[in-house]
Amino acid sequence: MPTMRAAIATAEGIAFHDDVPRPVPGDHEVLVKVAAAGVNRADIGTAKATATSPFTIVGQEWAGEIVEMGKNVKGLKKGETVMCFGRSGGYAEYAVADAGWVMPFKTSDIKMEQAGVLPLALMTAHDALKTRGQLQSGQKVLVQGASSAVGIMTLQVARALGASVVAGTSRDESKYPRLTALGATLMLNSSKPDWADTLLKATDGKGVDVVVDFVSGPTVNDSMKATNVLGHIVNVGRLGGGTANFNFDLHAGKRITYTGVTFRTRSTEEISDIVTKMRAEIWNSVSSGKIALPIDRAFKLEEASAAHALMNSNGQFGKIAITI
Repeated sequence: MPTMRAAIATAEGIAFHDDVPRPVPGDHEVLVKVAAAGVNRADIGTAKATATSPFTIVGQEWAGEIVEMGKNVKGLKKGETVMCFGRSGGYAEYAVADAGWVMPFKTSDIKMEQAGVLPLALMTAHDALKTRGQLQSGQKVLVQGASSAVGIMTLQVARALGASVVAGTSRDESKYPRLTALGATLMLNSSKPDWADTLLKATDGKGVDVVVDFVSGPTVNDSMKATNVLGHIVNVGRLGGGTANFNFDLHAGKRITYTGVTFRTRSTEEISDIVTKMRAEIWNSVSSGKIALPIDRAFKLEEASAAHALMNSNGQFGKIAITI
C-alpha cells in the first residue's frame, strides 16, 4: 500500500509520521494531493485525543490538486485545483473529501496557501449570517469575538452581504485598526461594562439585527441587550464558556431567535448545502480577493506541533497555515 507523510493524533498530542497509509477515495469522494492546510482550534482537541485508529490524521481544511475521483463523482476533474472541508485528514500529503465539500478555484485568483485556510471560515460565516441569522442587505451585525480568524471572516462576509453596520468585539484594542481595515465599522471592548450601551447608541437605540457569537458564556445577556426586537443570535463558538446565567425575560421580551450551530452533528448533505449556498452568494468576492484571511505564519508539515503551540498561545492574528 502506498504511504505518505502526515501529522496524526495521539494520546500525547500531535505526532509526525512519514509512513502513513495513503487514503483511497470512496465512490462519492475525491483524492487531493495537498499543498496547504489551515489550522483550526478544533484541530487542537483532535490532536489531544487518543487516536481511534493507528492513523487519525488531523486537519479539517486543505487545498491542492485532484489526483483521483470516485466513480460517482460528477462536475469535477483530475488536475483541478480545489479547496476542501473534511472531518479530518488535511495535515497530510494526500487527503480525501466528499465531492460536495470541494470548491474548485484558479491559482491565478487565489494562492494555494490562502486557499488552504479559507473553507471552514467561509462556510461558518456565510451559514451563520445568511442561513441562520437571516441577514438582509442594510441590516446591522455584531460579531462577538471578531479578532479570531473566523470572526475576521464574518466581518468581511457581512460587508459583502450588504450589512450597513458591522460591529465587532475584542478585548485587545491594539487589533482595532486591523479589524477596521478588514470590515468592522465599529469596534467595542467587551470587557467594559457599557459596551452594549455604546452599541445601542450607535444604532439609534434599537440594536443589531444579527449577532454571530464566538464567545458565549457570560457575554450572552449583553449580546441580547444589544440585539433588536425580532433579531437573531447565532451561537457558533463558546470560547468564553459553555454555560452562563441566561436572562429569559430579556430573550422573550425582544422575541430573539437564538440558534446554536456546530458542524459535528451535520450530515454530509447538510454540509454540501452550506457549500452550495456560500458559493452562490459570495464566491465572486472570494475569487476577486475582496474576501481573504491574513495568514499570521505558515509551518511545514513536520512542524505541525509548533503550529498548534502557536494556536494554543493565542498569539496569532488571522490564520495559521501548514504547507506540504
